[in-house]
Amino acid sequence: MTDEQWMQQALQLAKQAAAEGEVPVGAVVTLGDEIVGQGRNRREMGKNALYHAELEAIDQACTRLGGWRLWQCSIYVTLEPCPMCAGAILNARIPRVVYGAPDDKNGAAGSVINILSMPFQFRPQLVSGVLEAPCRQLLQEFFQQLREKRSTEEPRWKK
Repeated sequence: MTDEQWMQQALQLAKQAAAEGEVPVGAVVTLGDEIVGQGRNRREMGKNALYHAELEAIDQACTRLGGWRLWQCSIYVTLEPCPMCAGAILNARIPRVVYGAPDDKNGAAGSVINILSMPFQFRPQLVSGVLEAPCRQLLQEFFQQLREKRSTEEPRWKK
């Protein structure tokens, strides 16, 4: 499969996250022509800062493959990884990272900082901008709807 086809799989997970009221981010970990891990944001539902799409996908891949080194895998994620997720990618030794939309506020693969290119023992290949437009559009629509919803609600600080 192509990078675009794998990113389409991650986009489907991001859409599921959006339908659940989560920031729409999806991730898949692949080994050859197979998805070995997948995840979507679940921070609001799980009330946990660690429930990012990449961490869920990496966790599933490690469980399925029986080890923490994902040295033959690739990860596809709809939004540029944050510092926590970039660290997890490095620790899992994932050699190829592909993302869709950049994250100008929290991106750790080039937008704010590039943790993945720092002089650690391991440095993955980075591919950015794969299906960037649909990844970005999904995020923009989600946050626009959230702003519209909040503008009609009573302010939280009032009784």
